[in-house]
Amino acid sequence: MKTWMKPVGSLVIAGSLLAGGTLLGGVFDTATPAYAESDIQKNVVNVVGSGEISVKPDIAYLSIGIVTEANTAKEAQSANATKVAALTKLLKETWGISDKDIQTDQFYVQPNYTYSDKEGQKIKGYSAGHTLNVAYRDLTKVGQLLDAASAAGANRIDNIRFSAEHPEKYQEQVIQKAMADANSKASAITKAANRQLGIVLSISQSDISTPVYMQNYKMETASAADSAAGSSVEPGEINVRTTLSVMYEMK
Repeated sequence: MKTWMKPVGSLVIAGSLLAGGTLLGGVFDTATPAYAESDIQKNVVNVVGSGEISVKPDIAYLSIGIVTEANTAKEAQSANATKVAALTKLLKETWGISDKDIQTDQFYVQPNYTYSDKEGQKIKGYSAGHTLNVAYRDLTKVGQLLDAASAAGANRIDNIRFSAEHPEKYQEQVIQKAMADANSKASAITKAANRQLGIVLSISQSDISTPVYMQNYKMETASAADSAAGSSVEPGEINVRTTLSVMYEMK
């Protein structure tokens, strides 16, 4: 939270003799100087201004995983590790994705169960899973990348998240919009109250927010007729926004 504050003085009531003050030793007792509730607090208007702009995303976050089943936990884990190693090599060497943009999100080895009234619950093999979070910046080739990952053995691609990698570069634009919105609201309120809008006394800003646009990706086995079509992924637009809490003097 960022805050800009203009100092506001309090109204000081000067000390005065108490009504019917008592004489003690030739000196009148005086009231201790007191601070009344500031008049300034009765003459302010507080509003929240919102600013938002639509921008094209510049990064995609992909969840790409491989799940392998086998009779034993060791077999499942070993086979899955081989597939993930091949997928990781493809991402780095063929698609030029750096180490910092590939991160393990989930890893597990677990039993698979069957159940019947006669035998109850029994273990029927094991599953090993390994999911990678991949950051990719060439949004025109996201569909091709997912197709290549699928061909390399990826069988768990849940969704694609589009975002702005550096939303702070849009902060001046959204702040200007938020301040204009705050000014408009404050002006309308003071006009309705038959007052005039004064100077800005304080401003508090929320963080720059970049909602993520999420697109589901459903893996399907293509038919022979359309196997060459490939996946089409459209990044669309995302909104960058902020809010300002503004206190104005009201004349």
